[in-house]
Amino acid sequence: MLASSTPDALWSAPSARVLRPSAVSCTDVTRGSLLSRCSIRVPVGMRLLVVGEPEESASALLRVLAGLSSPGRGRVEIAGLRDPSAEGWGRRIAHLGPEPGIPRWMTPTEAMTLAAGLLELPAAEAARRIGRALAWARVSAEVRDRPIRRGGPPLIQRVGLAAALIADPEVLLLDEPLRALEADERFRLLRLPGKRRTILLASRYPASEKGLATHVALLRGGRIHLLTRLAELEAAGLPLSMKGIGVLADLRAAAPR
Repeated sequence: MLASSTPDALWSAPSARVLRPSAVSCTDVTRGSLLSRCSIRVPVGMRLLVVGEPEESASALLRVLAGLSSPGRGRVEIAGLRDPSAEGWGRRIAHLGPEPGIPRWMTPTEAMTLAAGLLELPAAEAARRIGRALAWARVSAEVRDRPIRRGGPPLIQRVGLAAALIADPEVLLLDEPLRALEADERFRLLRLPGKRRTILLASRYPASEKGLATHVALLRGGRIHLLTRLAELEAAGLPLSMKGIGVLADLRAAAPR
């Protein structure tokens, strides 16, 4: 069983329980034409579906949060830290996109050993985490020492998930993940345990994420126009779709204050 690595002392203090600290916070983040002074706070433990108009803006936000893209302006904090290096929040997050970027000639074992090495894990701990992550991703023993290319996109994406989980991240940024897998298997793999694990899931197909998120955020014109519980869609009689989410955002904007 995977468990969140968030230190208990960090989030279990009485003051933290009252204040509900942010796992992710960005303020006035701007990136090209996709993000324009975007601000959002995501509490610890939230499972957030992020959708965008245009669609690419959700992926752009996750890349900035992961440190893969630098914003033109604005501030990003993870667990209250502004330092994206390994000494700051770099080792407390993981990003998984549709293309994990693993060389096709590598074996799953080699890819995971490299990931463990980047984390500077002791050998015994590395072996334990590698075995646990590969088991969760259902990368079978018989394919672990074969080139990843022989398993095609499904195996590549499974190994990418395992590599993302090896650090037991507090914040997991998922950008259209595991699309090469069958829907039921994708759902099983992405229902990650850990009450203090925070997940942001960027998707162009909201209906396919049902059951994976508790809240939804809509980026429109580069800014957050809606952040609410998914239950609000159902209460309003709206479907979990881009159209339904957009209608709810319009209703909220038009409501008297």
